[in-house]
Amino acid sequence: MSNLTTFGGANLPSVKALSGALRSIQFSSGASGILILKMDKTGHWVFGADQTEVEDGSIWAVNPFSFVHGYIAWGKGEVLAEKLVPVSEPLPQLEPAPAAAERGWEMQVGMMLVCTEGEDKDMQARFTATSVGGKRAVQTLAVAIADQVEKDETKPVPLVTFASEHYQHKTYGRIYTPIFNIEKFVSLDANTVDEDAELEVAAEPEAEPEAEAGRRRRRAA
Repeated sequence: MSNLTTFGGANLPSVKALSGALRSIQFSSGASGILILKMDKTGHWVFGADQTEVEDGSIWAVNPFSFVHGYIAWGKGEVLAEKLVPVSEPLPQLEPAPAAAERGWEMQVGMMLVCTEGEDKDMQARFTATSVGGKRAVQTLAVAIADQVEKDETKPVPLVTFASEHYQHKTYGRIYTPIFNIEKFVSLDANTVDEDAELEVAAEPEAEPEAEAGRRRRRAA
C-alpha cells in the first residue's frame, strides 16, 4: 500500500484524549492552501473552485485530531464570518451575526482528510457541514473513531470512501445527504501500516458517460 500521508505540523494531543473530544461534537436540527470538499445538490462528491468530481472508489484518510465545531454566517454566496475551534474546546462565544447574514449564525462541524489511494493521492481537503444530514454524517464518523480509540488506540485513523443517500422533501424535492463509509482503521505511523490494510480502488468503468467525464476534465491543469 502507498504510505499514509502523515498529519504533520500540529502538536497533536494524545490518542487517549480523542474519545471524549470526538463524542463532544454537538448536533442540532477554508484554510489557505486546502481544497474544500463537499457533496453537491445532485449527490456527487466534488472539490475545489472548479467543482471537480472525486474519483469513484478513491480512499481518503480522516485526520482524527482535526475535528472542529463552531459557527458560520453566510451572506449571498459568501462566508461573512466563521468561528471554529477543536472539539476538545467548548463552542466559541458569539457576538451578533453580521447584519448581511441571511440566516444568522449556523452551527458547523468539520474535519480534514487526505487522499491516500486514487488519482488525487496526497491531496488534502477540508469538509465542513451545516445541514442536518451533513452534521449527522460527521457526528457518526466521530463517534465511530471514538469507539475505535477505546478498543485499539494504535489504529485511530479511518480510511473512508464517500457515498450518499437521499430522502424526499415535501418542498425541496430530493435531498441528498453524505455518507462516510469506513473501510478500515490504520495507524498514525505510515511505517506501521501493514499490507492487509490496503484497499482496492474501484476500477474505472469501460465507458464513462460524457457528462460525467466532463466533471473530471474541469480540473485546472
